[in-house]
Amino acid sequence: MTTSEARVQELLTEHPVIDGHNDLPIAFYELCGYDLDAHDLSGSVPSLHTDLPRLRTGHVGAQFWSLWVPQDEHSVRRTFEQVDFVHRLVERFPAWLQLASTADDVDAAIKAGRVASLMGMEGGHSIGESLGVLRVMRELGVRYMTLTHNNNVSWADSATDEPVLGGLNEFGEEVVREMNRIGMLVDLSHVSADTMRHALRVTSAPAIFSHSSARAICDVPRNAPDDVLETLAGNDGVCMVTFVPYFVSQAYVDWVKGAKEAQPDLNPMNPADQAKLAESYDVPKPEVTLDDVVEHVDHVRGIAGVDHIGLGGDYDGCPEFPTGLADVASYPALFEALADRGWNDTELAKLASGNILRVLRAADDAAAA
Repeated sequence: MTTSEARVQELLTEHPVIDGHNDLPIAFYELCGYDLDAHDLSGSVPSLHTDLPRLRTGHVGAQFWSLWVPQDEHSVRRTFEQVDFVHRLVERFPAWLQLASTADDVDAAIKAGRVASLMGMEGGHSIGESLGVLRVMRELGVRYMTLTHNNNVSWADSATDEPVLGGLNEFGEEVVREMNRIGMLVDLSHVSADTMRHALRVTSAPAIFSHSSARAICDVPRNAPDDVLETLAGNDGVCMVTFVPYFVSQAYVDWVKGAKEAQPDLNPMNPADQAKLAESYDVPKPEVTLDDVVEHVDHVRGIAGVDHIGLGGDYDGCPEFPTGLADVASYPALFEALADRGWNDTELAKLASGNILRVLRAADDAAAA
């Protein structure tokens, strides 16, 4: 074991990772319809990026489980089913997992040697335009809501849809204020840049990006522009850098664009279609690596500051990940790379968990007040 490896293992034992976004719930639904008897997550499940032994290997001390469902007339019901899945998952593996809803809950779970299990709704469509549903979700333990997913909602513009409102409408502002009041974190991943700016003007509590990287390095609308990162620092929020190749590598984004033009009927980000693409598109797919993610982490730190950065891998939400970050066991490799770049232990501890714990606690305090 190298000096960096030993140092990181010791640091992450004391300050385990709190990851902002993992899509195991929908991935497990697609794999087996939420049947916890079909695949034993306390053993190896190689078809997923996540299982309990690999979470332990990766020194994950707390995980925000993403509650993502399609945006249709069944969204609210299906979100409740995902809440039910997370509750049943924790009940099935009490030696491994512990339900968490507050910063104190997270501390208690980590001290008990379990992965604190938090929940985040990925898209405002999950509340069906109802503040009552929003409040019930918070009572059930949901800790953040991403204001939109890939499509607009009636009250907020998405990053990947045609802008309608130029940010939030009056009800959207009311949603943000109610989230502040009940202690639910405002998540700005997936929203348009104007919605990011608008929500940051409205919120009275720190906001987060649960899984977004830096637009200055990879120019896609899902990533955070530098001016938003600067505002986020003033808000005392946290940008949790994601590992998704399309949000991390400009070369990969450019390759996807070219491949789509060559074969519009194929999805270049689907490994099953990539073999077919190789026959008709002679530009090799660029390799995305851990070093690409390190560039985003360093950039967000440089713009927002070391107190405003975290990690949101998005495992099980994307078919492939950068070389060196294949699954949830990979976090130590990222910390070793940052240590080799000169990050000290205090800075690494903030990235791992300190910053997002501060934001959680601030939201708890704001709600209590």
